[in-house]
Amino acid sequence: MKRISMYVLALFLFTVMVLSACGPAITATPTPIPVVPTLPPAPTTTNIPTPTVPANPNLILATTTSTQDSGLLDVLIPAFEAQSGFKVQTVPVGSGAALTLGQQGNADVLLVHSPAAEVTFMSNGYGSDRRLVMHNDFIIVGPANDPASVKTATSAVDAFQKIAASGTQFISRGDASGTNAKELALWKSANITPSGQAWYVESGTGMGATLTIASEMGAYTLSDRATFLANQTNLQLALLYEGDNALLNIYHVIVVNHDKWPSTNLDGANAFANYVTSPAGQTLIGSFGVDKYGQKLFIPDAGKTDASLGLP
Repeated sequence: MKRISMYVLALFLFTVMVLSACGPAITATPTPIPVVPTLPPAPTTTNIPTPTVPANPNLILATTTSTQDSGLLDVLIPAFEAQSGFKVQTVPVGSGAALTLGQQGNADVLLVHSPAAEVTFMSNGYGSDRRLVMHNDFIIVGPANDPASVKTATSAVDAFQKIAASGTQFISRGDASGTNAKELALWKSANITPSGQAWYVESGTGMGATLTIASEMGAYTLSDRATFLANQTNLQLALLYEGDNALLNIYHVIVVNHDKWPSTNLDGANAFANYVTSPAGQTLIGSFGVDKYGQKLFIPDAGKTDASLGLP
């Protein structure tokens, strides 16, 4: 009896072992793999819009030296180039020389400040479009001790008369520029012929160089405000007279007549004229110099009339 029981027990244990081996395997629950969201592609330089390159990107701008010497072109030209795709070759000369370049078809667009000469230029058919851009003013500067008592002058003409009467040297640009034209008009109004006088010196240079000569010689000169302020720290000159309406300094942009000179870049000239009279260009002009000098060096005038500024 005991032998059977042992046999049964052994058979039972054997059966349990077999059933355990044949049962389903126990597996670990897999850890879910996190889903990484798909990100947009990183931006590349090809995603940054660039201005369309014009068919003829080269543009020649003839302009007065005051726009160059004041530093205005250093901010105006890069902004225009970035917006338009044109590349500007700047020729800074006196307004008279700039108008001559336009008259010869050797410039595409002009930025000048000699209104009477500009009117003649347009009436002779050398320009196809002329627009008011901005203004500032002329000032009379000279040695701080002011030997001619210019500070006491009642007008710009009176200041010139005092300079002539004192015999103190006066440096003229003598370059047919807009500044030179204004100076000669003031001498004429004062009934004075300065040419040939011992105290009258013609530099034949731009505004910045003329200011330097006047500083070195302790002389008087007529300057646009912007160029004087931009160079003031390097000059031994004081601002002695300002504020006369006769000293207004007005700038226009002129598109050279493409019908007369078919080789000129009409698209580029129109683009530049449009830019400097646009809200963006006018804002840049109106803000120029404020951070450094605490005042505007140029007053934007697009949309105004010449008559509103006192021009005929």
